[in-house]
Amino acid sequence: MDKVNLTEKLATFSNHWSPRIIGQYNDNDLMVVKVQGEFVWHSHRDTDDLFLCLSGSVDIELRDKTVILNAGELCVVPAGFEHRPTARGEAHLVLIEPSGTPNTGDPDTAAHKPVI
Repeated sequence: MDKVNLTEKLATFSNHWSPRIIGQYNDNDLMVVKVQGEFVWHSHRDTDDLFLCLSGSVDIELRDKTVILNAGELCVVPAGFEHRPTARGEAHLVLIEPSGTPNTGDPDTAAHKPVI
């Protein structure tokens, strides 16, 4: 049992939209990611998608509305809902999802998620 310092983990990389695994929880990956600009529209057929905003602001765009997350706020996108995270400036997030879940919803276009 070790603690994880999110600020220290985030300081180890600079690229955007490239999640890093920082731990495991009940067969879920705990990840940090830096985001800026628009991600791709996507969905996860079999799992919800959790976004916890640590810093900055992120719009979670859905087809019928936009959920704006500021630091300290989270949003869960239910399985099967198409969504697109967008950040006008750099933002930092914690993501939690079942291990092996492709971040784009498609294994062929998903980012590799290194463990840090």
